Amino acid sequence: MNESSGNESPGPAPAHAGHDPARIAERLALLRRRGLVIRAIRAFFEARGYLEVETPYAVPTPGEEVHLKVFRTEQHSPDGRTRPLFLHTSPEFAMKRIVAATGLPVFQMARVWRNAEGSRLHAHEFTMLEWYCPHASLSDLMDETEALLRATLPPVVQGTQVEIAPPFERLTMAEAFGRYAGVDLLATGDDAAALAHAAGCDLRSGESWEDLFFRLLMERVEPHIGRLRPTFLTHWPASQAALARRDPHDPRVALRFELYADGIELANAFEELTDRAEQEARFVADRARRAELYADDPDAAWPMDHAFLAALDALPPCAGIALGLDRLVMLAAGTRRISDILWLPE
Repeated sequence: MNESSGNESPGPAPAHAGHDPARIAERLALLRRRGLVIRAIRAFFEARGYLEVETPYAVPTPGEEVHLKVFRTEQHSPDGRTRPLFLHTSPEFAMKRIVAATGLPVFQMARVWRNAEGSRLHAHEFTMLEWYCPHASLSDLMDETEALLRATLPPVVQGTQVEIAPPFERLTMAEAFGRYAGVDLLATGDDAAALAHAAGCDLRSGESWEDLFFRLLMERVEPHIGRLRPTFLTHWPASQAALARRDPHDPRVALRFELYADGIELANAFEELTDRAEQEARFVADRARRAELYADDPDAAWPMDHAFLAALDALPPCAGIALGLDRLVMLAAGTRRISDILWLPE
């Protein structure tokens, strides 16, 4: 709260060209639905014994994904020292430290930031629902995620044919590429030319295997999944493991899934990697790749999160998920734009 001297009058509020009370009023029913979804989420996790936590938003390490675009700020100490901080892109590192310290299942509805984003489905500031469950498998997490959607969404998403009814489809990435792209994905390894040949498409100049993989995923696979019922797309290629552990039965793939509903990528989940040495090696590789690609970006470098790596020594077997709360509300409210369910969209 701002304070003024006793004799000053606050005067009239300044006029702002972007202030449109009618825009809020016309969306009030959608915003009320947002509140209902948030209350339902909290009740769902509390009934299952989860502990709600809060972690810092301004952090020394915002994440380690190669292509992160972040918001940078600076902390000033009373003694005059400064240090760079970043608005986090996910509370994942902090939440896993809490699980490692307590052994408890935890959840959080956190504000997160991704710079250089904005579209019908993207906002640079949004809300992420994340939860982490010790001793849960990827299959357990799919069961729980399915139960959450049934608890928060109508039986049929408004304006679509998507039924929120069990069972949701579970489709491995290899099955999806075989069915919709005609490709034996895992047989191509990391050979971009082999993947292009198998898919019957041209390899673009400078296009890597990863680039082509995501192009085929977006163009040939995603249009077909999650249309009549939500789809879990599971067992991603090991190169896309991020913070997931590899499948002990097939090291070519990682224990990861993404959830799709009505053409929307709703969530990303891992059976978490708990091997500190392997995770550090992945971070080193990702940091080197980011430094190579974004050498001219002063905001693309930050310290390694050694506190998180140290916590992996005590992290029990665990599954965790990040779900876009705003996108979940879009499905609940039957709207097509994320700006419709944000109180003050920019």
